[in-house]
Amino acid sequence: MHLSSLHLYPIKSARGVAVKEAQLDDFGLSLDRRWMVVDDAGDFITQRQAHEMALIDVAIGSDDIQLDSPGRSALRIPITQDEGPPIQVRVWDDVCPAIEVSAEASTWFSDYLSRPARLVFMPGSTFRRVNPDVVPAHRRVSFADAYPALLIGEASLMDLNSRLATPLPMNRFRPNLVIEGSLPFEEDQWRQVQVGDIMFDLVKRCDRCVTTTIDQATGLQGKEPLLTLSKFRKWNGQVYFGQNVVHQSSGTIRIGDEVRVCFES
Repeated sequence: MHLSSLHLYPIKSARGVAVKEAQLDDFGLSLDRRWMVVDDAGDFITQRQAHEMALIDVAIGSDDIQLDSPGRSALRIPITQDEGPPIQVRVWDDVCPAIEVSAEASTWFSDYLSRPARLVFMPGSTFRRVNPDVVPAHRRVSFADAYPALLIGEASLMDLNSRLATPLPMNRFRPNLVIEGSLPFEEDQWRQVQVGDIMFDLVKRCDRCVTTTIDQATGLQGKEPLLTLSKFRKWNGQVYFGQNVVHQSSGTIRIGDEVRVCFES
């Protein structure tokens, strides 16, 4: 087995960026979901409420990130930011400190989404803890929903697509790590894998939401894949696809890295 693709999502709920290699830092994959859009109360905004966020393109440069969206001029934001107007923001049940990127960035998102919005950044001083009920170690996470990264096997998507009238691309599920060479849903049984030199703990199956039903190319919503997944991947009222993972150390992973299963359930 090997790592076949690798993806970063700098702006939570905007389009992902395919990369050949990625650094792992204390938060997870470097630059992954360190930015988030919030409303005027500081509550996070995602594709769940604003499907048009699926149409925001993201390009990572050497010292900035460029955002493009339909009908808007490009916006550039700095990759590193230590200062800015402080703001308390909410992502799910967590309230944590962030900084507003700029008035220009907030206006850009407000105009595009046709609602009051601000773009915020999670500085290195913010500690948002990974769910202690699942990960006892004192680990932190960025603005990702709950865990530092998401892993999916290509064979699992192939199995799902064999059940669908219209196959879906992997981007519907917004994974960070995609594995080639495994069996369908084999990752359900893994508890620890090594990707290149980095060890990952598979801590929880990923329960899926309506974002998976939004076409990432058009922003339009349908019923799949949740309708089909609910027929064979539903337990305790939740539909599952993919595995949430936590890295054990910093370092670099690259496309083509060997993937070795260390422990299975």
